[in-house]
Amino acid sequence: MAITRRPGGRTARTRAAVLAAVEAELLDHGFDGLSVDAVAERSGVHRATVYRRWRDVGGLLADALAAGREDDWTPPDRGSLAADLTALNQDVVRHLTAERSLARALIVASHRSPAAAHALHEFLDDRYRRSEVVVDRAVSRGEVPAGTDARRLLVAATAPLYHELLLLGGAVDDALAARWAADAARAAAAGVWADERVTGGPAAR
Repeated sequence: MAITRRPGGRTARTRAAVLAAVEAELLDHGFDGLSVDAVAERSGVHRATVYRRWRDVGGLLADALAAGREDDWTPPDRGSLAADLTALNQDVVRHLTAERSLARALIVASHRSPAAAHALHEFLDDRYRRSEVVVDRAVSRGEVPAGTDARRLLVAATAPLYHELLLLGGAVDDALAARWAADAARAAAAGVWADERVTGGPAAR
């Protein structure tokens, strides 16, 4: 969930400087220490400009999350559904367990700001939408039935990571991430998330 910085004109450079400052302030001081004035000072952008464009902390956080949707990320093709899901899960683990995890900091901050919460929802929705190609490939390989609900499968594979790391505060490594991915792949192969109108028979619920 890294903040994207793109080259461009003065407006783009101003945005990049401000979002870099948001990232640094959030990681250094947390949500309670994040302020428009601190971001303006750290970024070197006049505070009036920051207030005019982003208005408040919620606006800054929302734009930081929106920047994360501006990259060209696509899920890697590892040759099987289980391997593709494992790669997705390992990416989640890597971002949430980094020593200075921007992903974790933004998720925590989203509980304090409605604007950030909405932006986080849009960011995750975008990531899940891009990841649906993983299920499309699995259908093409014959690993899962046609009509498999991609979003439900992807959530089933990744949700345990967020639950363990963010709610329970437990430890998750790549091996555990791979096991949850394999469990989801086996369930999908059995038709757990298949649409019976497509498969022609009842699907497990």
